[in-house]
Amino acid sequence: MQVVRTRAGLRAVLAGAPRPIGLVPTMGWLHAGHVSLVERARAESATVVMSIFVNPRQFGEARDFEQYPRNEARDLAMAEAAGVDVVFAPNVDEVYLPGFDTVVSVGAISLPLEGAARPGHFDGVATVVAILFALVGAERAYFGLKDYQQVAVIRRMALDLALPTRVVPCETVREPDGLALSSRNARLSAEGRARAAVLHRALRVGAERLSGGERSADTVRSAMRQVLGEEPSATVDYVSAANPDTLAELTEIDGRALLSLAVQIEGVRLIDNELVG
Repeated sequence: MQVVRTRAGLRAVLAGAPRPIGLVPTMGWLHAGHVSLVERARAESATVVMSIFVNPRQFGEARDFEQYPRNEARDLAMAEAAGVDVVFAPNVDEVYLPGFDTVVSVGAISLPLEGAARPGHFDGVATVVAILFALVGAERAYFGLKDYQQVAVIRRMALDLALPTRVVPCETVREPDGLALSSRNARLSAEGRARAAVLHRALRVGAERLSGGERSADTVRSAMRQVLGEEPSATVDYVSAANPDTLAELTEIDGRALLSLAVQIEGVRLIDNELVG
């Protein structure tokens, strides 16, 4: 496995790399969810590239950026064991060159849910992913559906800007109790980690209401909120039952729906979703 830290170094390494190339963008602190993305990329690619870069432009608060877990040595060992060929691990100035003055802003799909809760977040995501797509030139890039809206934003960006990299969404990887794997989980205490399973329980109750014949989106959202309310340590940011294509909130559910939520436990913001119907 080769580790490169500059744009020029990455281009040099990839100039003669076997095609197709699969890209797995990450912010590090790797877990089994990231490994599953690498496995999918490995099955479909001759060369697998992973980026490890904690992107400051997608954090609303400096404190959140500073507290994001980091351990490069651990990440590199996991990446190599998973079968990554090239790791791009740049510093901030290598991604955002001196005088950098460009923002990629995706429209309507970026505005609700996480976009409303974290203004500017998806501009930061779209901008860094556009840079990575341009630098790597991969045929495919792999993203986990735990961040459903992020995948939707990136797909819209790639389509609108005619970027040749195909965005491949991959299923969420979960713990045995249903908690979606996330690098942020590392910030929870053992007690907080156990309490965080309430997110998946709430989603399952919403899905069960729908499978039982309920069609009122308000009723489904209320059922999820009730479950979350049974966990005193949970602070709810939002609970949603939305159109999975537009992310607009639904009134009546007659077909597919995206159930999603954002909850803070011990000050750690956790998100999860389930596509139903």
